[in-house]
Amino acid sequence: MSSLVVLLPTQPASPQVELDYATTIDGTVPDTHGTAAAVLLPAATRAGTEVVAVIPAAMISWHRVELPKGTSAGSPRLRAVLEGLLEDQLLDEPESLHFALQPQARAGGRLWVAACDREWLRSAVQLLENAGRAVTRIVPEFAPEGETVLYALGDPDDPQLVSAGEEGVTLVPLSSVALPLLPEPAQGAPLIAEPAVAALAEQVLQRPPGLRQPAQRWLRAARTDWDFAQFEFSSSGRARALKRFGTVWADMLAAPQWRPARWGAVLLVALNLIGLNAWAWRERSALDDKRENVRKTLTQTFPQVKVVVDAPVQMEKEVAALRQSTGATSSRDLEAMMAALAVAAPPQRAAAAIDYTPGELRVRGLALSPDEARNLAGGMRSQGYSAVQQGDALVVTQEVAP
Repeated sequence: MSSLVVLLPTQPASPQVELDYATTIDGTVPDTHGTAAAVLLPAATRAGTEVVAVIPAAMISWHRVELPKGTSAGSPRLRAVLEGLLEDQLLDEPESLHFALQPQARAGGRLWVAACDREWLRSAVQLLENAGRAVTRIVPEFAPEGETVLYALGDPDDPQLVSAGEEGVTLVPLSSVALPLLPEPAQGAPLIAEPAVAALAEQVLQRPPGLRQPAQRWLRAARTDWDFAQFEFSSSGRARALKRFGTVWADMLAAPQWRPARWGAVLLVALNLIGLNAWAWRERSALDDKRENVRKTLTQTFPQVKVVVDAPVQMEKEVAALRQSTGATSSRDLEAMMAALAVAAPPQRAAAAIDYTPGELRVRGLALSPDEARNLAGGMRSQGYSAVQQGDALVVTQEVAP
């Protein structure tokens, strides 16, 4: 995922403070990294790039609580509940702190809660906002998740050692004197060090560490499910969600790891277009063949027709002219309609009046009951006519073939 990851400063935020940052296209490998003032941080190179603010480990305290039943992550009284549960564990007044509950938190079990200075966090986020780098997510540098790992970080003047895992996050100075302060599971945990303090970490812990650049650690922190944008910092949650959607969409369009999917989508669309065109060509060819057959039938049956404009209409006109010249009757003539009506009508019924226009016969005075009218309509339909009762008249017309 395309991201700008910024490590928030431990000192009060101001325009003059320089921030450590890293950029990435795929969310795993740093593209660029460095230090710059907020206004000089890299701008988004494409739509959807998210800005992730990382809170240093030194600015967070971690606590375990058990939420009472009936309290959920979305409860309006969650803040008050946390203040009551943490009151005896905090060194500062709860009102001055910002709390973040672990992801997928549920009542009834022990949960991790992070606390940090509210005003410090607000000013740091506002600094990025004022510089045009609106924060999408706020994550901790280390979180209590996964297996326990030791991290040696900082510089030779201020080296630090962090133990991070599902048992908690502990920050101590990188010295042999502070080692007993680490939790017991951390004593034999894997060791990762920044190059600046790698030699010191090997000297203190008596084992060689694995090397990792700070930028790699920040990108790893950005992939956590933790998000400190809760309570008053979640007011722009909808905007963050839209921006995150834009980030995912932009990554799908440009990120290297999505290249096979993009080619697959293009290939799928191309195959569908080819298939649709082939199907349309086949249907068009079949329709043209049918039209040609109708034209041939017309010109072979009536050689005098030299120009074919509308074959069915011309065929009907030629048949009508032929019938007229030979004196033959058609199903639309009065004699044919009367013969069909005589077969379908109830016996011994005399019509009071008969009106005929070409193709339509109106018969009055039959006095049909509803059952008789239905039976007559069925009989006429079997002979190719429709019979509809309109007032006192029975209207007979030739049914049009579908």
